[in-house]
Amino acid sequence: MTDLAAYGSLFLASLLAATLIPAQSESLLAGLILAGGQPVAALVAVASLGNILGSVLNWIIGRGVERFADRRWFPASQKQLDRAQQHYQRFGYWSLLLAWVPIIGDPLTLVAGIMREPLWRFLLLVSIGKTGRYVVLATGISALT
Repeated sequence: MTDLAAYGSLFLASLLAATLIPAQSESLLAGLILAGGQPVAALVAVASLGNILGSVLNWIIGRGVERFADRRWFPASQKQLDRAQQHYQRFGYWSLLLAWVPIIGDPLTLVAGIMREPLWRFLLLVSIGKTGRYVVLATGISALT
């Protein structure tokens, strides 16, 4: 696999994995690390960047999604939106450190947009959590080889 294909595939998988579209990037990162064709630090950087940008897409969607809440096709009820906002208010912006956690992380980044979380703080906390996850994963895989 060429470097461009490896990095491009990893970036795309990581970006999609951070959106509400079900995808996974960890297995691709693990495979690329085990293949040994690219520096681990570069792979972690590409995966982190893609995953962070995917979360930013969720945040952007969240900033404008409420205007569609009264539409029939809207995927969440007002009750579900209210409950998500209450959870976010209860745990606060520090919960964004958990944006990497499966199932809860992607909706959390969407709710952060709805709650008008400042982009600078959103980026800081999401970047710490998501990059930290990839660093831990890469370190564990590298230790096995």
